[in-house]
Amino acid sequence: EVVFIRHHTQAAEVSEEEFFRATESGGTVVSSALTLMNQIVRDRYMGSEWNIYGAQASDGDNWQQDSAKCRDLLQRQLLPLVRYFAYVQVAEEDQNLWEEYSTLREANPHFAMQKITAPHQIFPVFRELFRRTPAGSGV
Repeated sequence: EVVFIRHHTQAAEVSEEEFFRATESGGTVVSSALTLMNQIVRDRYMGSEWNIYGAQASDGDNWQQDSAKCRDLLQRQLLPLVRYFAYVQVAEEDQNLWEEYSTLREANPHFAMQKITAPHQIFPVFRELFRRTPAGSGV
């Protein structure tokens, strides 16, 4: 099953078509999407029969005070629930969200980060992030 979550200041679960086609404007509060993901996982996908994988793509621009909250949500609530979580920043410059998430990499081997700065990088980066690994390797 795949769940799509879009956000600007508020997050919502949407269809795949709406996820890829709708546009939003206004401020960005990333924590609203992570909070919704946590709620969806806990409501629908808890238990040993589920392997949860999360992926987040963003330009990394977020309200400064919200980026620390995002890091905390990932560290304390989401990473303990998922087998793997990937963050992709689609901007060249380090943004505040990238800086906060960078602090999670060393202690969480099932958390990965990559940047995409040009359209030709999209498929190679996602292939690398979600490549199959040998059994017993952790992901």
